[in-house]
Amino acid sequence: MSAFQIKEVPEEYDVVIVGSGAGGGMSAKVLTEAGAKVLMLEAGPHFDSSKGDMFKWNYSSPRRGAGTKERAFGEFDAAFGGWELEGEPYTRTKGTEFDWFRSRMLGGRTNHWGRISLRFGPNDFKRKSIDGLGDDWPISYDDIKPYYDKVDDLVGVFGSKEGIYNEPDGNFLPAPKPRGYELLVKKACDEIKIPVIPSRLSILTQPHNGRAACHYCSQCNRGCSTHSNFSSPSVLIGPALATGNLTILNGAMAREVTTDKEGKATGVSYVNKADGLDYHVKAKIVILAASACESGRLMMNSKSTVHENGLSNSSGVLGRYITDSTGASRSAIIPALLDGIPHNEDGVGGMHVYTPWWLDNKKLDFARGYHIEIWGGRHMPGYGYMWGVENSNKHLKSPDGTARPSGGGYGAQLKQDARTLYGATVGFSGRGESIARYDNYCEIDPNVVDKWGIPVLRFNYTWSDHEIKQVKHMQDTFEEILTNMGGIFTGAKPGPESNYGIAAPGRIIHEVGATRMGNDPKSSVVNAYCQAHEAKNVFVCDGGPFVSQADKNPTWTILALSWRTCDYIIDQMKQQNL
Repeated sequence: MSAFQIKEVPEEYDVVIVGSGAGGGMSAKVLTEAGAKVLMLEAGPHFDSSKGDMFKWNYSSPRRGAGTKERAFGEFDAAFGGWELEGEPYTRTKGTEFDWFRSRMLGGRTNHWGRISLRFGPNDFKRKSIDGLGDDWPISYDDIKPYYDKVDDLVGVFGSKEGIYNEPDGNFLPAPKPRGYELLVKKACDEIKIPVIPSRLSILTQPHNGRAACHYCSQCNRGCSTHSNFSSPSVLIGPALATGNLTILNGAMAREVTTDKEGKATGVSYVNKADGLDYHVKAKIVILAASACESGRLMMNSKSTVHENGLSNSSGVLGRYITDSTGASRSAIIPALLDGIPHNEDGVGGMHVYTPWWLDNKKLDFARGYHIEIWGGRHMPGYGYMWGVENSNKHLKSPDGTARPSGGGYGAQLKQDARTLYGATVGFSGRGESIARYDNYCEIDPNVVDKWGIPVLRFNYTWSDHEIKQVKHMQDTFEEILTNMGGIFTGAKPGPESNYGIAAPGRIIHEVGATRMGNDPKSSVVNAYCQAHEAKNVFVCDGGPFVSQADKNPTWTILALSWRTCDYIIDQMKQQNL
């Protein structure tokens, strides 16, 4: 791109943040409250969940809420985006797979997640010391614990004090009571010594920091109209705007971080989607918080005479060690729940109980653990609810006690089947830790650009035997629990032919890595404060710096790390080191 084609934004900011999700939102809040003038570049449009679709009935949609290309999780889901975006392709190396979910909107993917807010435990920061695989983090749980506490206090998370060493307790709000089907799950698990404890979700069960308590409509995925659950715009960006120090530029697709002759960042160039032109904004500090792989892509595309292989990439590690959680599911009809009487299932838009990892991997044939998410209940019916009555009613019996033929049915019998089966299915989803490997990576595809002319990512990712064996263990566990509940399985148990039903990498949307942290610039991209080794005024505040993943969702750690990084930035600015 020739320089004369780039329009220079006249104002210089203290900080430019690329991305507005968990890490970007936290960075904006902390830095603007410290007095910094901040510009936030967001590739998508503005979004205010108070004006969302929380209170719509599914029948108000001609598709009954079914997913669309733009909203993969349902027509009313809050996330604008999906695994495929028009004009924004990515590629994969032949023989590998990775599906990349992107959400182009203010708040990014914080508008779509289960609000499962788990701290990493002490062991999660030193896995190599425990099992010899991967690497230890350059920080410990004690380094980040104060920030987990601050995130708990700011955002609000419900849970219970359990005293489990690697599942650290937080500063919890009261947890909601288990629903009926969840009590059945707990009873079955208690009998086979699998723990079931209250969930830890960032949804308010009582008023907190000026936000209202959840009103139990259970439509969290649509964006909360009362801001009672966590999303970046609701909890972080709002206060940042209130300082008067934050400017948000929507529709700004970042192209590269610009640098001077010493390799220090001078700002960010971006494409304004409204007019298709390239602009450049100057800043003293650049924070990349566009999501792990997007920030990695941006750094790879930021080449210069100093950064010939991409920004802070003389090690060649940029783009390496990406991971996603493993994922697999199983469900069954529970006879005790058939023909259920109407009862109160009020609650948050997610599970009230879950199972943390409970076993010792030294006694197993795979290295890392998983947690179990529990689902079921009598939700608002919409497209696909009950996965098709025709797939379930064949497991019922006719009034005379004979076996029912398979098929859908219609009229009075269909209505009766729906009443009988409503809320009778219980399922489990496992979310496990995969091992970060050098040979799982993303890189720039030299032959493909997106519609803005920006080179795209090419993924190279495979599961190892550890992940496959872990998912087999998930399936065995799901079957044991459901069998103990008397479950009627509606589908066959996934076997080795499908790697036990393991989801394709990227499908769980927990990808981290690509800009990993470390003390040694020869084997990492950023230091323990998420500061680029080779450009001291560039920081990464998303999942990119993660050294390993843990069997927990990453958002709470992204928030804590971002806060810690911004405190470091403030300290370094005071010392005039930046």
